[in-house]
Amino acid sequence: MTADLARFSINQMTVKQLSLPELVTACTDLGVPGVGLWREPVQQYGVAAAAGLVRDAGLTVTTLCRGGFLTAIDPAERAAALADNRAAVDEAVTLGTDTLVLVSGGLPAGSKDLQGARERIADALAELAPYAGERGVRLAIEPLHPMFAADRCVVSTLTQALDLAERFPAEQVGVAVDTYHIWWDDQAPAQVARAGAGGRIHTFQLADWTTPLPAGVLNGRGQIGDGSVDMREWRERVDAVGYAGRPIEVEIFNEELWARDGVEVLRETAERFVRYAV
Repeated sequence: MTADLARFSINQMTVKQLSLPELVTACTDLGVPGVGLWREPVQQYGVAAAAGLVRDAGLTVTTLCRGGFLTAIDPAERAAALADNRAAVDEAVTLGTDTLVLVSGGLPAGSKDLQGARERIADALAELAPYAGERGVRLAIEPLHPMFAADRCVVSTLTQALDLAERFPAEQVGVAVDTYHIWWDDQAPAQVARAGAGGRIHTFQLADWTTPLPAGVLNGRGQIGDGSVDMREWRERVDAVGYAGRPIEVEIFNEELWARDGVEVLRETAERFVRYAV
């Protein structure tokens, strides 16, 4: 591993065409020290088996994605979501990561009540945060770009994420800072400082904003260096408020990248990380 890659972590979704064993082998071969894992492929492989595979390779699991989807009104749906999030915390413990990323959830069918949805997230966190904290897992609320507010995440800004997180101890609930989702927000730099001062930046992720957006905007994140986001500026910003030395994940949802050879994409992503973020 080179010094320039010491903080680099590849989020599994960036190279989802690789099986977990293929990803682990590629990381080992290329000197990539960290991985951010996703629950679905980990569950398919087997959580305990995945933990052993990664541990034996000497890789650090920087985060587990994802918990959340906590906005349900129906009592049975709410209970199911809470149970699933407790399971996600337990999976994080098995995998050896201290950070579970939360995508909060969109508006329930037929609802237009954004504030009510956000309060239901707070109510759910009141139950989940102590459970996670007792197990050494931090919940990282990830604000998503406002275009996802209706169907995926009613938390759209770091301000909103911190307003929720600060109701709980920092060792239980913080935020995920993802350049793709917040780069446009002129309040985000001040909110990064707020998060840093409170010890609430639990993970930092990179992806670029490229245009034109594809038809399926969910998978429209750009390879770092291809778009409008100044990656080094954001890295310096989070480092200046206490994140220095900690892992940085690259998490990209992109159909064109997924159609390519996964090892080649991983190598390119590591090179881009060094060129544009270090």
